Amino acid sequence: MKRATVIGGRGFVGRGLVAHLRSTGWQVEVAARDAEFPRRDTSLGHVFYCAGMTADFARRPRDTVEAHAGLLARVLESDAFDALVYLSSTRLYDGLDAATPVDEDTPIAVSPGHPRHLYDVTKLAGETLCAAMAPGRARVARLACVYDESDPDDGFLGQLLARVHATPAGGTIALDSSPHFARDYVHRDDVVRALVAIAERGTRRAYNVASGTNLRNDGLAALIGREAHRSLAFAHDRDAPPPPVASVARARDELGWHPAGVADRLGAWLRALPARPLRHAEGHP
Repeated sequence: MKRATVIGGRGFVGRGLVAHLRSTGWQVEVAARDAEFPRRDTSLGHVFYCAGMTADFARRPRDTVEAHAGLLARVLESDAFDALVYLSSTRLYDGLDAATPVDEDTPIAVSPGHPRHLYDVTKLAGETLCAAMAPGRARVARLACVYDESDPDDGFLGQLLARVHATPAGGTIALDSSPHFARDYVHRDDVVRALVAIAERGTRRAYNVASGTNLRNDGLAALIGREAHRSLAFAHDRDAPPPPVASVARARDELGWHPAGVADRLGAWLRALPARPLRHAEGHP
C-alpha cells in the first residue's frame, strides 16, 4: 500500500488531497503543524507539504516564516521520506512583465522592503531548502488560485461561487473589486492529480500547477450571466497590470497533466443552479 504524510491536511488543498489519496487506496497520515520532527523511527512515505499562510501572512510574519520554511526544514532534516512535494505559489511571478509568459526557470524579483514580498521571500526560502536539503527527492508545485465549487474556500472565486449559489436567478451580486482584475484559476481536482503525479513521477525541481490562462473578472461576470443568469456589479473600475501567464508546458509534457479551464469546469454547475424567482419588497411574490 502506498503511504503518504500530508502536512496541512486540514486546509483547503490538503483536505481535498487527503480525500483523493484515500479514495485511491493510499494509507494517509495527516500530520499536525505542531507534530514533532525529525522523525526517523518510521517512514513518512510521500510527503505533501500543504502548510502555509495566505490571507494572514502580513499580520503574522513569524508564523509565516515557520509555516513556509521553519517546519519544512525539520521535515527535510528527518530524511525519512520517499519524496516530498512542497506547495508554493504562482504569485511569485506577480512582479514580472505581464506581456511575457513565465515558466519555472524564470528569475523572480523580490524586494525585502516590499510588505507583500514577505510571502514571496518565505516561499522562495522553502523552495531553496528543498533544493539544498533533498535534491532530487523534494519538488515544488507552484499553485495558481485553487477553487472547488463543491467546497468553497475563502479565496475570491470560492467566495464568489458561494454567493452565486445563494443568489436567485435574476439577482445581482455586489463585489468590492474591478472588472479588470485577472487571475489564473485551477480546480482542486486537477491540483491533487498534479501533486500525486509530481510526487510519483516528477523529475524536475519545480512545476507550475495552473490552468495556463488568466481570467479577468469581466470574463467571470459574462460566464455567470450567460450560464446562471446572475449579474455581478463591481464597486470600482480601477485598472491593474495583469499577472504574467504561468506556463504549464512542463507538467503537461512530462506528466501528461491537462487541467480544465474555468468555463469548461463550471458551465454545467452554473446551469444546474436553481432558477428561483426574486421576491419583491415586503416579501410578496
